Amino acid sequence: MSLDERKMQILQAIIDDYITTASPVGSRTISKHAGLGLSSATIRNEMYDLKELGLLEQPHTSAGSMPSDKAYRLYVNSIIQSVELSEPEREQLMVHFSDRLSDLEEVIKRTAVVLSSATNYMSMVMTPQLNDISLNRIQLIYISSGKALLIIVSTNGLLKNTTIDIPDGVTPEYLDKISAMMTTRFAGCKLKDVSENLIYDLFIELGERREQLSFASSIASGMHSTYAGQNKVEVRGADKLLSLPEFSDIEKARELMSAIEHKETFMTLLNDAMSMELSVKIGGENADPKFKNSSVVTATYKLHGEPIGSLGVVGPTRMDYAKVLAVLKFLGDSMSSMIEEICDDDNGKKDD
Repeated sequence: MSLDERKMQILQAIIDDYITTASPVGSRTISKHAGLGLSSATIRNEMYDLKELGLLEQPHTSAGSMPSDKAYRLYVNSIIQSVELSEPEREQLMVHFSDRLSDLEEVIKRTAVVLSSATNYMSMVMTPQLNDISLNRIQLIYISSGKALLIIVSTNGLLKNTTIDIPDGVTPEYLDKISAMMTTRFAGCKLKDVSENLIYDLFIELGERREQLSFASSIASGMHSTYAGQNKVEVRGADKLLSLPEFSDIEKARELMSAIEHKETFMTLLNDAMSMELSVKIGGENADPKFKNSSVVTATYKLHGEPIGSLGVVGPTRMDYAKVLAVLKFLGDSMSSMIEEICDDDNGKKDD
């Protein structure tokens, strides 16, 4: 849908006022504060046309108007490619990351706090989705009798490790041989596709059957347990939503709380958004009816150019989309840089 310049200016003024006040907007308000140089009568006629186009709603006959979901969509589509934070705004956000973060969990938690604080809405940040990563190297390092360190390195440089049990009598040389075979066989494969049976087949090729099954099981369990905690979402600022006038209605608040209590709901939202750099779902556009009175805005974060997770906010449909999109875009890029730095440091330590 395209509007002429005057209608778009009036609609923009109504959206800006409603975002700030959460109160229906009248023609007189727009004529006084929007700086359009138009009379109330002219604005009133234009607002009537905007209502006919489904861009404005009037809660009561005598009340002013409020933007519809359709209006917010038109507005978002016009700004989504151009949102950027100013340098002072970026610096203000990065103050919260001034101390160097040393692991992924710290990055996730800190980002969720900063995102909620910067937007004043509820934030959600998913842990990296790593079951779909492609493997580059698998290494077993002897620790002591009965114990080994299992190290997995992905093609995008992510390093994960865990301690596993090994049969008595296994030597470092034997672990090196198994490591080389697994790396050769599974390089380029998805972690989720490496099963216990496939690992067991490698042991058969070595010609030693003693405790093969238990050792193969131990390796497989170790590989998949390194990513067992990936299906988590860090949520902050739910109380910020309940303080907004939109959710003073008991039924709307109940719907929202129902969604908040089930974090798998947020996991679904963030998973669905991983294919898009930025995503905005407004009101009824959300597949989950619990968010029919809310907007969900998300961004991705990456590891060496490959999306591995998403972050986002849940807020009212009258949210400040320009600010939210700019903050999400910046924090998504910042998370990508921090995670790459952590992974590169881990790989450097491993190579040492």
